[in-house]
Amino acid sequence: MAEQLKGMTIALAGPRKAEEMAAIVSNMGGTALHRPAQGTVFLDEEALRAGLTEWTKNPPAWAVLTTGMGLDALVRAAEELGLKERFLDVLSSSKLAARGYKTVNALKKLGFVPQVRDDDGSTTGLLRGLQAFDLRGQTAVVQLHGEPAPRLLAGLAEAGAAVREIQPYRHTPPAPGALAGLLGDILEGRVDAVAFTSAPQFRFLAEYARAEGRLTELVETLEQRVLAVSVGKITSEALREEGISRIVMPEHERMGSMFVELGKYVAAQRGSREA
Repeated sequence: MAEQLKGMTIALAGPRKAEEMAAIVSNMGGTALHRPAQGTVFLDEEALRAGLTEWTKNPPAWAVLTTGMGLDALVRAAEELGLKERFLDVLSSSKLAARGYKTVNALKKLGFVPQVRDDDGSTTGLLRGLQAFDLRGQTAVVQLHGEPAPRLLAGLAEAGAAVREIQPYRHTPPAPGALAGLLGDILEGRVDAVAFTSAPQFRFLAEYARAEGRLTELVETLEQRVLAVSVGKITSEALREEGISRIVMPEHERMGSMFVELGKYVAAQRGSREA
């Protein structure tokens, strides 16, 4: 594994744990460039209070939970508002749908088991699981994380549910010029791969490229010359939504595993060329 990324330059689109990721890349023989494609993640306290108050006053038939971190934030905020007991009562009386193993684990810590969970860690998988239930006329509160989830909300609405949403965390765009730098690195071939650790990172980049009239060029480059590396299925969904199918992704969502998988992919490609 030590030299699997030898001669490769990897752009790191995630602002969190960038030094740790750079060390992994360096240990594998590669060069890492810090190219954050998102800014900070902040707790939207005002929206959280309003959403929790509405949630506990008008309990939904369904609670659709998309991240463990977001659920933890809801519980903490409910406690600060003196609503924790009421919030947990509401959760216990609602049918629970969870996306991702971290969300399932967060529920387990609270003593809950979801009636529905995805079969593959994705929004599509979660919607598949919900197909077994009649949602017509049912109210569903969806806990989002940092960004909208139009496919999830649309899928619930198409199934006949009355959808409300609550978003504890929000992602901010990166510093001015950051996206221009990353886009240039990709299109001009200064990097061999780009590592994305969240869906918003790619969505911010894609929206910038679209505004510049270069989205098609970005997609073609990631399909043909520069590798798109994704930490997990939710991040990969954002890439696929724009038409990118060549994605290197680990089986389990871990930053270290992402680079190990990249190393395996690169080694296999080099081996096929030498054969």
